[in-house]
Amino acid sequence: MDISIIFKIAAVGLITALVNTLLKKADKDEIATLTTLAGLVIVLIIVINMIGQLFDSLKTVFGLF
Repeated sequence: MDISIIFKIAAVGLITALVNTLLKKADKDEIATLTTLAGLVIVLIIVINMIGQLFDSLKTVFGLF
């Protein structure tokens, strides 16, 4: 794991917050909520991929399967 993953997650958060703020000021609250959910899903996919890589590494280290 390197620090670029943290920067990717932070960038998704900042972009999501910016879009959310712009949409709320334009009275598009429903779309703002959907963009927030989309940002959350993107971050969850990144984290799930990292957890999968962790389990693969653990299998390799301990010689499982």
